[in-house]
Amino acid sequence: MKPGTLVYVALVFLAGAAHGNPTLNIVIYGATGEVGSHIVQEALQRGHHVTAVSRKPEQVDMQHDRLAVVKGDLLDKASVTEIVTGKDVVIVSVRGVIGKSGTPESALQFIAAEVLVDALSRQGERAPRLLHVGGSGSLEVEPGIRYAAKLPKVFIPKGLEVEILGQILSLEFYRKVDDVKWTYVTPPKNLTNGSRTGVFRIGGDQALQDKRGRTRLSRADFAVALVDEAEKAQHVRQRISVAY
Repeated sequence: MKPGTLVYVALVFLAGAAHGNPTLNIVIYGATGEVGSHIVQEALQRGHHVTAVSRKPEQVDMQHDRLAVVKGDLLDKASVTEIVTGKDVVIVSVRGVIGKSGTPESALQFIAAEVLVDALSRQGERAPRLLHVGGSGSLEVEPGIRYAAKLPKVFIPKGLEVEILGQILSLEFYRKVDDVKWTYVTPPKNLTNGSRTGVFRIGGDQALQDKRGRTRLSRADFAVALVDEAEKAQHVRQRISVAY
């Protein structure tokens, strides 16, 4: 741990307590990914308890007193139910394609949405909230026109195309769900390794642009926005977008 980190963590934790934010038990699928790892760090820095789920937990090298690493698989419904039961928030930040059908339904993002909604809906009012890290391809760059429609498909690998369409399908699926407290949190098309500033804007279906016409955000600040939503639940059953 770098010098000064303990002070920073303490200040963040105290700031959260001062605003009345309770300590949460958060499950994160995709915790070792580029976005997921930032979410883990942000949640721990704010004093929350995190359960990082991995098919190969022995390969997870993160360590923290409030971090538990458990074995789990989104394709195993029994495992999902066991892991999410009793938690406050479930965050899913995964990607990939299952099988060789090449259909949007085979995108892991869509499969995760279906499996988690099924598991949570069975728990009724006791169920944790669900935050889904969405895809920028679902954002509108013009009225009624998604970013995905503007992509030159000839240059996009088939697997990535399936993932993009799977994320769009996930959003359409969530918008029909009224018995789970979900939020679809969408990053901009350009995610960077920039610093954590805590300054960003929250939008809706349209891609947010800065004064120079750029649609961007650091992964660290995306994690801030996502954990903010985990704490405050300000956009239940809504899609939000985040960018500078």
